Amino acid sequence: MAQAAPIKLLIVDDSALMRRQLSMLFQAEGDFEIRQARDGIEAVEENRSFQPDVVTLDINMPEMDGITALSLIMAERPVPVIMVSSLTEKGALATFEALNLGAVDYVAKPGGTISLSLTTIQADLIAKVRGAVRARPSKPRMASARASGLGQRLREEHAVAAKSRATTASQSSAGLLLIGVSTGGPRALEEVLPLLPADFPWPVLVAQHMPASFTAPFAARLDSICALNVVEASRPMPVTPGTIYIGKGGADMVLTKRANTLTVLPKPESSAHLWHPSVELLGRSALEHVNPRALVAVMLTGMGNDGADAFAEIKKRGGKTIAESEDTAVVFGMPAELIERGGASLTLRIEKIATQLKTWAARG
Repeated sequence: MAQAAPIKLLIVDDSALMRRQLSMLFQAEGDFEIRQARDGIEAVEENRSFQPDVVTLDINMPEMDGITALSLIMAERPVPVIMVSSLTEKGALATFEALNLGAVDYVAKPGGTISLSLTTIQADLIAKVRGAVRARPSKPRMASARASGLGQRLREEHAVAAKSRATTASQSSAGLLLIGVSTGGPRALEEVLPLLPADFPWPVLVAQHMPASFTAPFAARLDSICALNVVEASRPMPVTPGTIYIGKGGADMVLTKRANTLTVLPKPESSAHLWHPSVELLGRSALEHVNPRALVAVMLTGMGNDGADAFAEIKKRGGKTIAESEDTAVVFGMPAELIERGGASLTLRIEKIATQLKTWAARG
């Protein structure tokens, strides 16, 4: 049997120490052919000449930063790119911009811009790079919802709908939408959530695998482009219609009952689960406290199988489920696992999911 060709990896970082540490991690794997670049200019040149299968790209670099380099790479020779950013709010905002430009995923440096503790993210980094080889780079978004004026219109719609919801809070028991997502998730969520109208009658709970310092800026970003309110579930909160709850990074998000009120709350990461916030735990807690027939669960792009068992159980017990199709998923792992378990009521392209959710919500 012929030996598989090595994975061609381009490592881009302005720190010689970081380049050396990253190279050592992947050289130890034994099946990577590695090149290095010191800045965005070299990255663009190496993408042409070396033609890597995947790129790890730092954001803050002299001469040409990672965001500029990414835009040129995607214009000239699109390739799966993993952003390597610092665990700061500024790093988070830059990372979301990179994902909109076509990056497939990101890894946060545990020690800042120059990290001496990369071993703490070694397994995650290697898994994401291997997964990215099979990923589908997305075309850059040329205009955001806010830039097009959609954001302001959505906020106006929300103000009107909020008055209506004030007298119909009991709708929160009529349905509950769960969304599980990982690799490629921020962009996928921006394809779905802004299309839900301000009078969407169900609460929405989102488990997106993400570091603790990223979820608050991400919730704020979504809030600016969605008709529904978007909040980080950083403390116990009553579940109400008209609100999207983003699970806090560095924790798991579960549902419970407090004073007979359905409540979402963060809890310490469960060591029994690999990914956090855990989609599986969210789904299981929903099954404990909500009539399964009132549940709708959507599995979007991501590596692994987090949530597949719980969402399949939701379907088995009378709920509705959607798996994002392979045609649009950046990484088809999580939706594929749900489909393989017979747990998908429907398999849909990303642009059709919001329409289906609105149809189901209208039927009650």
